[in-house]
Amino acid sequence: MTKRVLVVDDEEDIRSFIAEALEGPGLHVVKARDGQEAAELCAHQEFHLVITDLTMPRLDGLSLLRKLRAETPETEVILLTAHGTVGTAVEAMKLGAFDYLQKPLSGPDELRLLVRRALEMGDLRAESDRHKRTERKPPALVATDPLMLAVAEQIRKVAATNATVLLLGESGTGKEVAARAVHSESPRSAGPFVAVNCAAITETLLESEIFGHEKGAFTGATEARRGRFELADGGTLFLDEVGELAPGLQSKLLRVLEERKFERVGGSRTVSVDVRLVAATNRDLAVEMQAGRFRADLYHRLAVFPIRMPPLRERKKDVIPLAEHLLLRIGEDLGRRGLSLSKSAQAALLARDWPGNVRELRNVLERAAILTDGKQLEAEHLGAFVAAAPAVVAAPAGSAATLKDAERAAIAAALAATGGHRKQAAERLGIGERTLYDKIKEYGL
Repeated sequence: MTKRVLVVDDEEDIRSFIAEALEGPGLHVVKARDGQEAAELCAHQEFHLVITDLTMPRLDGLSLLRKLRAETPETEVILLTAHGTVGTAVEAMKLGAFDYLQKPLSGPDELRLLVRRALEMGDLRAESDRHKRTERKPPALVATDPLMLAVAEQIRKVAATNATVLLLGESGTGKEVAARAVHSESPRSAGPFVAVNCAAITETLLESEIFGHEKGAFTGATEARRGRFELADGGTLFLDEVGELAPGLQSKLLRVLEERKFERVGGSRTVSVDVRLVAATNRDLAVEMQAGRFRADLYHRLAVFPIRMPPLRERKKDVIPLAEHLLLRIGEDLGRRGLSLSKSAQAALLARDWPGNVRELRNVLERAAILTDGKQLEAEHLGAFVAAAPAVVAAPAGSAATLKDAERAAIAAALAATGGHRKQAAERLGIGERTLYDKIKEYGL
């Protein structure tokens, strides 16, 4: 898709320089001599980005910015500032400008990089808006069991605040769904919701993924990149599997929570962000702290408002309503609306402990839906998958070796069933990918 950029400056040389630097595949550049001409163009054409000088005749850059924010808030704005107007530019950013550049411009590379970032932010906002417009009902947080009703009430109360939330519970219990509920019910709901799975990214890349990096920060960093914290500015950042963070990253995250500031990898410029943090883990952080693997001060910063997500076996009253809700989504995805559960299928679901929780329930329903030709799922469609899933068995005291043997066998079986695909095996087992990697190494698999 070609992006349309409007360049506004009363100096012909600057307009031409910027236009020539940006014109190329994927970009169409239009020029305007002042704010008034720019406003008239914006009234009849769509622009993804406006680059405007601050001081101009007829309509200045600040007035143009206010007009754009009121009439086309989806348009990103970059300001051009001369010496002595930087303070005004910073004020303009509070009104919604993306960033500013000082004159004289250092060269085309800095300009192109900032333009690319602004357009990426525009795409992110557009995607967020699309998600909100097409979000499917009923709400994903199904709560009919008293345990989940209590969780829903906690979410409702904490969402109205800016408190950091720590979601605790087994894998597959719906921690990301709860995080999205916190965001959607908060005053930040119009801002971005950005998620990152700390267990799914290698340790060497995770710092860059979260905090971003500058050009040349490491081998392969051919250009600067904003991290998830910057992308979540004004909204919510969800750090899943936060218990997997390495000690160095734990220290950096602690500083962000305390000061709301950080530096990108390889950078010295301090970046300030306005982000609400929601974290989640399936690890016992008390055990991790005792073992020296997780910082106690970080835990207390994260656990301002802890919420325990109960496993499915503890919220039996939710099993059928949740299954029916999931079938609505599955039916839409498969193009087969109207899928339902027979009485025998409901009985089969209720008889299961669901060690993989909601994630396992969805997988079983999806596979069963693919098997059946009709609208109603029967127990026979579910039976094979329910029987094949490993049950949760409590190990007797003193049986550590037996438990390890069982764990090793379960991991080996999951790897075999998924053809060695580690991500799928981790999902099947209901554990994080990094945890699986550690176990594979421990057991020599």
